[in-house]
Amino acid sequence: MTTTIGIAGNQIIQSVDVFNGNHVSYTPQGFVTAVQNAGGLPIVLPIGTEETAAAYISKIDKLLLAGGQDISPDFFGEEPHPKLEETNRNRDLFELALIKEAIKQHKPIFAVCRGMQLINVALGGTLYQDLSLYTDWTIKHGQQPTQPQFATHSIQIEEDSTLYQVFGKTYRVNSYHHQAINTLASSLKITAQSADGIVEGIESIDMNQRLLGVQWHPELRFEVDSKEFKLFDYFVNQL
Repeated sequence: MTTTIGIAGNQIIQSVDVFNGNHVSYTPQGFVTAVQNAGGLPIVLPIGTEETAAAYISKIDKLLLAGGQDISPDFFGEEPHPKLEETNRNRDLFELALIKEAIKQHKPIFAVCRGMQLINVALGGTLYQDLSLYTDWTIKHGQQPTQPQFATHSIQIEEDSTLYQVFGKTYRVNSYHHQAINTLASSLKITAQSADGIVEGIESIDMNQRLLGVQWHPELRFEVDSKEFKLFDYFVNQL
């Protein structure tokens, strides 16, 4: 049977000429293509109310959380920092409900960038609202204008992890984020870090909770790096 992957969607809610001012629900094509190439059936879950999360999760086999806007800081007990960027509270609320239901219904979760950060918040952790708040910041984690298919910094991976099975002890990744995990949720463990100590990978301490998060963007590199595709293949077929 084909594994159904629910990809939590994003929104364009400001007027954009290319869509004639219409609001748009979407997800990056890379997620769709990677899941399809791994043999999965991707379904985009449009942002809805918290009350609909249980029904959405019941109709999928696994949940994928994508990148995007900053996370509203009140969800981890903070006021907005001056360097906080765009947030979408409706998205935060819906995806937090999806995470809660996926855990409740024992559905695996694969989370990328913002998605990984949101899992940490959902489980009680906190974030750096901007990397300038991290005193040991020494590496460029937003690689623009370098194109996303190019890896720009290294990560160190823990041997007792899923990521180690896919990538080995060290790997090079692309990087598009200005927020990062600060206090780690007690139910999570760090599985990868950059050279300056930023969290680049997480998993659940509980072996029965199939949860995998990465800080970089494999959906932008899987067509040029077979290991990045192997990560999607693992998610669709093994996680």
